[in-house]
Amino acid sequence: MDLSTYSHSFSLKNKISRLIWNFARLIIFRPFASRFFKTWRVLVLKCFGAKIDWSAHVYASVKVWAPWNLELGKNSSLGPKVDCYNQGKISIGDNTIISQKAYLCASTHDYTKKDFPLLLKPITIGNGVWIAADAFIAPGVSVENYSVIAARSVVIKDVEENSIVGGNPSKLIKFRSFE
Repeated sequence: MDLSTYSHSFSLKNKISRLIWNFARLIIFRPFASRFFKTWRVLVLKCFGAKIDWSAHVYASVKVWAPWNLELGKNSSLGPKVDCYNQGKISIGDNTIISQKAYLCASTHDYTKKDFPLLLKPITIGNGVWIAADAFIAPGVSVENYSVIAARSVVIKDVEENSIVGGNPSKLIKFRSFE
């Protein structure tokens, strides 16, 4: 790996947008921690390009790297201290819970090349999913509808619909059955 040749591939517009977003996040997003400001936080994210339903709940302590790369469906929640490292797009369906301190990472580097280029790999999370506390969702992963990711799991492969997975790396525990 030769990092002397590494260059950030983001445009000046992207860098300025992130600078403005980070300032806004500190001044007008994060200080309003009360649940009464839920709609305010959704509005702020929408102003920065997030495609987010008004019924979504985003805690004040959530970190979103690039709101314009975030989609959050109806009645979905980003819990306390969730980190959306969304250089690439992160799409979250309806009625989905991302629990506290979960980390969603939508980018990586190509370690097979000397210049270590950035790779944007979108994350897709379906409807009715629960990602439990402190879980890590790797770049490019798709978590299909009604799946459960156990606490502290490391998910590096796609998760089938109705699956319950856990561990590091995550493995199928069982399938959910609905009565």
